[in-house]
Amino acid sequence: MAKPIYFYGIHAVQAILQNRGIDGLALFIQDGKQNKTDEAVENIINLAKQYGISVQFSAKDKLTKLAESPQHQGVVLQARPSDVQDENDLKLLIDKYQSEQKSLLLLILDQITDPNNLGACLRTAVAMGVSAVIIPKNHSSSITPAVAKVAVGATEYMPFIQVTNLARTINEIKKQGVFVYGTALDDTAKSVQDCDLTGDVAIVMGSEGDGIRRLTADSCDQLVYVPMTGNEHGFIQSLNVSVATGMVLYEVSRQRFK
Repeated sequence: MAKPIYFYGIHAVQAILQNRGIDGLALFIQDGKQNKTDEAVENIINLAKQYGISVQFSAKDKLTKLAESPQHQGVVLQARPSDVQDENDLKLLIDKYQSEQKSLLLLILDQITDPNNLGACLRTAVAMGVSAVIIPKNHSSSITPAVAKVAVGATEYMPFIQVTNLARTINEIKKQGVFVYGTALDDTAKSVQDCDLTGDVAIVMGSEGDGIRRLTADSCDQLVYVPMTGNEHGFIQSLNVSVATGMVLYEVSRQRFK
């Protein structure tokens, strides 16, 4: 069984309690935050009590120490981490979407090691209706409390899948009929606006510095780029991955719901 960890932040803690409160072990509230005027904190306390989770009121410094961050917003939850899904779960997910004739949208994140970027990508993914997020077990941040905080609870509302070999996984989902677009500044890349994103598709995003790995890129069906019309002088060669992810996913949403 995975070792319990300390999650923090109002939205992240509330999402855990709403979706898997049984995994909560102890709730720590900053002294003074338990007044009736703070409805969000009061709701968190009530959720914890429903699951029989002990509620302790402590000084701000103690919460900072538990969370290993001052950004806890006066709320820290000791809880078991959620179960991370794998390649078998991904195959079943794709089969389920196809059997129900629902459009599938996968977000594949290659080499996103910054927790802030990963958290921001997950938050955007939930907002844009992504079916699941896929990352490699190595060369990537995992769902840490910092990621959960930045994602404001999004990690609890969507499957999160870790795979051993990303290129192999891409080839497997292609066999299931998923068309894979990889973002890259490459001579063969097409503008994302010129691509058909309405079917079962996967979008591969890479780190701001290195982009997606060559083996990953070679496994994609088509490479795409985000056109930057205001960059005629060439000062901006790439965007922050969370920003670029939002732009690509918005284009998917625009095409699907126009």
